[in-house]
Amino acid sequence: MLKTMNQKISVFLILFGIGYLYLSYNLKEYPYVPVDSDLVPKALGYLLVGLAVLLFFDKSSETEEQKKKRSVPKKELMVILAVGGMIFLYIFLFEIVGFLIATALFIFFCSWFLGYNRWVSNLLVSLIFPSVLYYLFNYLLQIRLPQGILPF
Repeated sequence: MLKTMNQKISVFLILFGIGYLYLSYNLKEYPYVPVDSDLVPKALGYLLVGLAVLLFFDKSSETEEQKKKRSVPKKELMVILAVGGMIFLYIFLFEIVGFLIATALFIFFCSWFLGYNRWVSNLLVSLIFPSVLYYLFNYLLQIRLPQGILPF
């Protein structure tokens, strides 16, 4: 039944999408909002399931060259794992130290780790970008982001 890699991946994505949709339907509903908090997760879940079904019925076959591209060298695998570790550390610190500090640290160290060596521009981007996002969400959109250890 599962002959190609696309079909194997699509079955996994369909199951993942169904689980994601189940959790999306369990989100808390708010009575006085025009767009509820479950709209985007539900839309993304249905999009994932729909695209996975299309992937299952995709007729393209895999060549030997594409199979070789799928293997990841050990050096690149360590980079992927390190960035994944940084993402998990970011998620862990997000509520504790707050959006501003966690995001600034994540952007700075992840960019530096991936080889961006311009310190000044890296520092400016890692400070300005989360600050603008924090202002936009907290004060203009009235969506509270975790402040963490900062008093504002």
